Order: sequence, then C-alpha cells, then structure tokens
Amino acid sequence: MTKEKRVTLDDVASLAGVSAITVSRALRQPDVVSEKVRARVESAVRRLGYVPNPAARQLASGRSNVIGVVIPSVTNNVFADVLRGIYDGVGEAGYEIQLANTRYAPSLEENALRLFASQKPAGVIVTGFDQSDASADLLAGLACPVVQIMDHGPTPAQMSIGFSHFDAAVAATRHLIDQGYTRLGFLGARMDPRTQKRFNGFRQTAMLAGVYSERRVVTTPEASSVTKGAALLSDLLAIAPEVDAVFCNNDDLALGAVFEARRRRLSVPGELGICGFNDLEMMAAAEPPVTSVRTPRLEMGRRAIEAVLTSLAAGTRDTAAIDLGFEIVARESTARASTLLFHK
Repeated sequence: MTKEKRVTLDDVASLAGVSAITVSRALRQPDVVSEKVRARVESAVRRLGYVPNPAARQLASGRSNVIGVVIPSVTNNVFADVLRGIYDGVGEAGYEIQLANTRYAPSLEENALRLFASQKPAGVIVTGFDQSDASADLLAGLACPVVQIMDHGPTPAQMSIGFSHFDAAVAATRHLIDQGYTRLGFLGARMDPRTQKRFNGFRQTAMLAGVYSERRVVTTPEASSVTKGAALLSDLLAIAPEVDAVFCNNDDLALGAVFEARRRRLSVPGELGICGFNDLEMMAAAEPPVTSVRTPRLEMGRRAIEAVLTSLAAGTRDTAAIDLGFEIVARESTARASTLLFHK
C-alpha cells in the first residue's frame, strides 16, 4: 500500500493559478488579497482537501500561529466577557487562540507560560501584573508581543490594557459616603491581588472619611459565589450589626448580600446600602437594582488582541500602558440620598 501524498501549498497555488505566497496570504490574512483571488484559493483548498502544516509554518516563520491567553478562571463571567472580546477581535486573522486556566495558582501560571514559550507563540495575553519571579522571567524572554490585561500600572512587561482597581474602589466608597452612609463594611472573597487593591482603595477612602472599622471587614480565601455573599453578610451582621452599607469585591457577593438582606427584612437602601463590582447584567435585573463598578471587559479583550495583531503586522514589540477607566453605575441599592450620583 502506498502512502497518500500530502497536499502542499504549491498544489493549491497551481490549481488556483496564483503563487504560493499569494495562497499563504489568502489563508493567513484574507483581507490583503482581492475577493476574486480569495475565492479561487478557497475553492482549490476545498477541492484538494488542503490542511495547513503548522510545524512547517513555524519552521519557516520562526513562530507558530498560536496566541496564548492566560486567565485565572473559565467559570467567572468577568473573564467570559474578556474572552468574547478576544475572539471577536481575532476574527479570521489566521491565528489560533489557546487558553490556559491557572485557577489563581502561580505554579499553574508558570507551567502555562513555559508551555506557550516552547510553542514559539505569535503573542501572549496574560491576566494581571502579579506574576511570580519565574513567570515574569518567562514573559520577559518571549520573542513576541505580550499584553497584560485586567490591571493598570506603570511598568508592564511590554503592553498593558486595563484599569485601576484601587481607583475604582476609591470612587465606589466615595459614592457610598456621598449617599450618607457612615458605617461602611467590606465583603471580599478569593482575595487575589486585584481584590486586595479594591480593599486597599476602600480602606484608605473610608479611613480618610472617618468611617472605617476593621470589625466591619469580612473576607474569605474561598471562591466567590452568590451563596458566599449571603453567608459573608450574615457573618458581618453577627459581629457588626450597626453596619449601614457594604462594598462587595464583586457582583456575585453583592447579589448574595441583597438576598440575605431581604431574608432578614432589611430595607435596601434604607437600612443597608449595597455596592458590587464589575456591573454584570444581573445587577440591573436584581430587585432592587444594584449599584456596581462598570469595568470595560469586552473592550479590554478586543483591545488586547488588536494590540497583538498590530504589533505582528508592524513587526514590532510596542510598550504602552493603556488605562480604559471605569464607571460607577448608581442604582437603587445605594440611593439613600435624594438623587443617584454618577462618578467616573
């Protein structure tokens, strides 16, 4: 039995009546060739059953067509929105997105970055600035565009696209104070570095206003959930029944706090103000609608992949720290004052 001959790029080019380079461009960057040529190439690919050889392409170009994306969770809706932005942005550019879920474990992040480095990726998008020394060294050694997302700071490895969690928490806490709340509490879960920044923003602002008490801070290293939010508020009320508002480090906890307040017949916002973080869809649909910090998750994903693709097209590795900002979306859950206040 003879071994079936592999269809090559030259075979496709011959059938389509174009050069092999044109076929390569039509497959990897279809927008740079005419619609007529693209149709001929696509027809030849279908007739011949051509399948690109990624190993050969990597050997020829010095890199694969893989863009690695490192996130800490695949179940969190926040990262689902970021990923949607990435997939929307990559479109048909000819690159494959490969995901790595670190589950907030530094060792898993190191393993993921080591694996991506071995694949000679076209680019890498990684969550946050809080890499271990080993992961930071791996990022620094990558010969491809690197974008850090979900945070903002002055010294990214190359590029960063995000917002300040500290500043967002300051604005949210200021909003609660402006609404007349004077006995503020904080509910936090997971307590990863970005949550720590939110807590620090809350604490600093509440202390400056003279409304902070360590007794009114309840956190857990466990994963966040709506059920956990209800449990944390229950714990807080047991030790600090005087609390009149809570800033929750995410929307899951905030929604759980709303449910627990209703179970206890506490008036929201009259007896207890509740503020979340991220402004997921459920915040507007809750009863009462819940105030939250709106974060640009979809745009962050789109801008991150756009930065990678732009750098690849230009053959450069740019350096930039882009702050997309945030918005406090004030709703009924904190409307203690006569009007709803909006802050940027």
